[in-house]
Amino acid sequence: MSKLKGKVAIVSGSGRGIGRAIALKLAADGAKVVVNDLDEGPAHAVAREIREMGGSAIAHCGDVTVADFGEAFVQAAIDAFHGLDIIVNNAGYTWDNVIQKTSDEQFASMLDVHVKAPFNILRAAAGPIRTMAKQEALEGRRVHRKVVNISSIAGLYGNAGQVGYASGKAAMIGMTRTLAKEWGRYHVNVNCVAFGLIETRLTQPIDRRDQPAFSLAGTAIKVGIQPDLRNTFLSLIPLGRAGTPDEAAGAVYLFCIPESDYISGQVLVTGGGLIV
Repeated sequence: MSKLKGKVAIVSGSGRGIGRAIALKLAADGAKVVVNDLDEGPAHAVAREIREMGGSAIAHCGDVTVADFGEAFVQAAIDAFHGLDIIVNNAGYTWDNVIQKTSDEQFASMLDVHVKAPFNILRAAAGPIRTMAKQEALEGRRVHRKVVNISSIAGLYGNAGQVGYASGKAAMIGMTRTLAKEWGRYHVNVNCVAFGLIETRLTQPIDRRDQPAFSLAGTAIKVGIQPDLRNTFLSLIPLGRAGTPDEAAGAVYLFCIPESDYISGQVLVTGGGLIV
């Protein structure tokens, strides 16, 4: 039997990479998924892929940093699937530099996407979660809901050249542990997955001529990491390689299934043994 059958999940930043793998993993195990991406094409493509494999999914496109995004994202799940059981705060990107070269815009952008956006989504979900939990209590039922926030080893240990990104990812850990204490009475498990080096467009060598980029408020931001830094990370990973998006999704999945119903407020490092 599918462990997530009937569950409703929202996954931010799930049009590509790790987010896509998470959405597909949850859907394959029975969850109904609201797929999100900044770009409409990838979001609709993943939702269509889920439906073609027999699952249920819709796309909710948009920028997670917009003020009213959280409310709309949560409401999309309730309107389409009449519930909300799993929240995965995955959307994010890197915009790196050493501190003396980091602009106010860069630093604020990292906090907006990695701290403010998850906060807005979780705050929007608080009301519906309380209402559902109280109704279930009146009916004598206990339903566990799951929140999985995505952090990074940079948020745990810091990383040279990533003062904004590391600050944002560190804040996700504090948010996770706070919500675990606030929402335990509603039977919500709130945990965090901190990724190491996972093979996505964000971790490709930054010196490639065809370096991927995206536009943020008209600014083209190249994604990737410095080749020397990438090679250093690879040399330190005990398993000897970077992880795949599917392996990253597996860690998130562990926090979504019933076997994790008594685990909350934890940070799972998923980095092949890498401890920096």
